Amino acid sequence: MERNPGCELDLAWVNSVIVDLPAVKRRADTMGTKRTVKKEWQAAWLLRAISCIDLTTLSGDDTAANVMRLCHKVARPVRGDIVSALGVQELGVTCGAVCVYPSRVPDAVAALKKIGAAHIPVAAVATGFPSGQYSLKTRLEEIRLAVADGAAEIDIVINRERALCGDWQTVYDEVRLMREACGDAHMKTILAVGELGSLANVYKASLVCMMAGADFIKTSTGKEGVNAILPVGVVMCRAIRAYHERTGYRVGFKPAGGIRSAKDSLVWLILMKEELGNAWLNSTMFRIGASSLLGDIERQLFHHAFGRYAAAAELPMA
Repeated sequence: MERNPGCELDLAWVNSVIVDLPAVKRRADTMGTKRTVKKEWQAAWLLRAISCIDLTTLSGDDTAANVMRLCHKVARPVRGDIVSALGVQELGVTCGAVCVYPSRVPDAVAALKKIGAAHIPVAAVATGFPSGQYSLKTRLEEIRLAVADGAAEIDIVINRERALCGDWQTVYDEVRLMREACGDAHMKTILAVGELGSLANVYKASLVCMMAGADFIKTSTGKEGVNAILPVGVVMCRAIRAYHERTGYRVGFKPAGGIRSAKDSLVWLILMKEELGNAWLNSTMFRIGASSLLGDIERQLFHHAFGRYAAAAELPMA
């Protein structure tokens, strides 16, 4: 599938944006209450959710050892006997990517290669994550270094100060330069929705980043007070749909921050199916940024396989 090349900044389109907040909230409220997936179909959807997870560690005490452990889990996210009991060995389910700080990219690349999973991409947060409060030169160089170390995906953060001032031209110009710095690496653009002030700004930032060539738009760094919530998801998906209808290019979506339960992952998959369609129900177009979600999904799959919930000691740490 052809990547989104971006287009010229259309300020008339951006400035015409109006978001009906009550309507967005009503739409979001239907997701978790009026939609459900049960029995074997739930297991299938949970396996799909696993394939879309960017399994993440973004801690100050990250080491090569815990990155290695994370990579093992990315490559084999579900215990072997559960996979066998469900009869899905041939699917070869893995997580979508492993996501780390730039300094840990060489560790992740080496670990995946060592365990025979070099096909799984390494994603690096960059551009002064999470604040973005660094010079543009520094932010661009961080991207280049991460790509040189083997990152196949770069999660960048936008300039929220310029977005809050309505300076969409600067936001566009910076993201455009970041896309160029990424080269062949796919770029996920983090809006940090909890710091944008309004859903209208979320929609505008989504459009601007897609016009600048983002391969994905992502809700949050996970460090803000408000992260991946459904009203934001509705707004961003509507922006993706509008951009696709106008340009013909598909842009991916990544909610991140606060998605911890298997039920949460199902709700986000339902949102993607209903707002964007089946073409977005895969790891090429949809990712979930999470660190603890996988553990709960594996627990639910254990129940599907064996008819009981596992004790805490029975499942490896995600």
